Amino acid sequence: MMLLRVSQVLLGLSSLSSSALALWPQPRELSTGTTPLKLSNDFSVSTKGLPSTPNDLQDAIRRTQGFLRTDKLQALVPDRGASSKSAVGSARALRSLRLAYTGTARRLTSLSEEAIADVESRVEGYTLTVPADGGEAVLQANSTLGLFRGLTTFGQIWYELEGTAYTLVAPIQIKDEPLYKYRGFMLDTARNYFPVDDIKRTLDAMSWVKINTLHWHIVDSQSFPLVVPGFQTLSEKGAYNAKAVYTPQNVKEIIDYAAARGIDVIAEIDTPGHTSILAHSFPEHIACFEASPWTKYANEPPAGQLRLASPATVNFTSSLLTAAAKLFPSKFFSTGGDEINANCYNEDAETQKDLAGRTVDEALDGFTQAVHGALKGVGKTAVVWEEMLLDHKVKLANDTVVLVWISSANVQAVAQAGYRLVHASNDFFYLDCGAGAWVGNFPDGNSWCDPFKTWQKSYSFNPIANLTKEQEKFVLGGQHLLWTEQAGPTNLDEKIWPRAASGAELFWTGPGGDVRAALPRLHDLQYRFVKRGVKATPLQPEWCALRPGKCDLDA
Repeated sequence: MMLLRVSQVLLGLSSLSSSALALWPQPRELSTGTTPLKLSNDFSVSTKGLPSTPNDLQDAIRRTQGFLRTDKLQALVPDRGASSKSAVGSARALRSLRLAYTGTARRLTSLSEEAIADVESRVEGYTLTVPADGGEAVLQANSTLGLFRGLTTFGQIWYELEGTAYTLVAPIQIKDEPLYKYRGFMLDTARNYFPVDDIKRTLDAMSWVKINTLHWHIVDSQSFPLVVPGFQTLSEKGAYNAKAVYTPQNVKEIIDYAAARGIDVIAEIDTPGHTSILAHSFPEHIACFEASPWTKYANEPPAGQLRLASPATVNFTSSLLTAAAKLFPSKFFSTGGDEINANCYNEDAETQKDLAGRTVDEALDGFTQAVHGALKGVGKTAVVWEEMLLDHKVKLANDTVVLVWISSANVQAVAQAGYRLVHASNDFFYLDCGAGAWVGNFPDGNSWCDPFKTWQKSYSFNPIANLTKEQEKFVLGGQHLLWTEQAGPTNLDEKIWPRAASGAELFWTGPGGDVRAALPRLHDLQYRFVKRGVKATPLQPEWCALRPGKCDLDA
């Protein structure tokens, strides 16, 4: 792994002033100067040297130029940069940013194609040079995805003062690439439904901090909003209403939007648990449907899970998942596998009959082999929650990816077993914790994963703790997650941002960051997000944001 190297200017910085860069995620290598520089009124982005310019890269350039005009973010200091007026006024002007391709291909691959390529083959590195004497900045990369990541960084450099975009730290030299290939965010759209525009806005924000994967937990026991060709009755009877659905056209729109922003979309249909909603259309496949009290049969209401020992249910599930998987071009598809309730199967007469002397785990193994085999037949690699490997005797293909969620302490066992893994532990990355119990008639209840997970908590995480050098190679990266029992369109942004940005930097730049030095940069990001239409939550009173370090506990 490449070691984090940041200029001494930033390493020794416990607070930021109007002259410092506030990039997020922080580049792997960065050096800055002390010369003021402003953007020319006719600033442009040049692609003349590129062998070709894919349409989605052209769109990304236009968005970057738009942000340079509309962000109008003032420096986060008490006078909001007014004391720099003279320096900005006399600064040289940067006239252009030139994009340069350093690869060997005769034509650039589209950003959208590179975003959904095999995760370990993606190339996202870039170099960016911004001179102090004006003229031309240069962004170089050997992939379209790298050029896009560099454009994202370039858009964060500038502050605004009386109509002029400026920086006080030219020249700027950046050499950057991610430490981890997988940097994700999971959104649950089953507990509560989110319109397409909300998902698009979330994808925009993800792209601004270089998150490259949307793990879309699209259906669950409470609702089935996904319209699956050949299985339309599931959404007709399982969505909250006729408008609370994602049609194949909606799915394509979201996937295309994501890919054009460097993001792969991994869908999840959780099985065999979390499937109660299927009983409204196919009751023969569901055990303990809405059984009461639900606490005996499920981790949350309503109860109900697939009759995994039934050959008909196995065939049904394989057909459903392969039909759904064909909607998503990602190489990955998640079949879940968490929170299987043994009591449900013990009390279900049909399952006991179908087991025919087998244990539930033996039936689960057969179920999994069939479903994963069907997905492999349509070109998908399975993703599962950790119980499938650690709690059940299930044979998983060697390329299966395991999401570790119950505890970060379980990572070592997954790595020891030789499986690729994604950090998703509730003790660091769950965004829904700390809001109190959501089940009714429980006035003194807390959320099961208390306490609230602050950005500092996730930022402090070490992805390779307790792993050997050999085991470290199995860590693909990590993600924040939002389960939406208490989230909807009205509070989506504030639940996610800016906390999820802490994971974006952790898995891009690497662990070991100083929360004291990071906070001013995260303030800057939160303010920039708001400028761009994302209602990110303030981290402190504005007085603190304008005076870095003054509100630290030891100040």
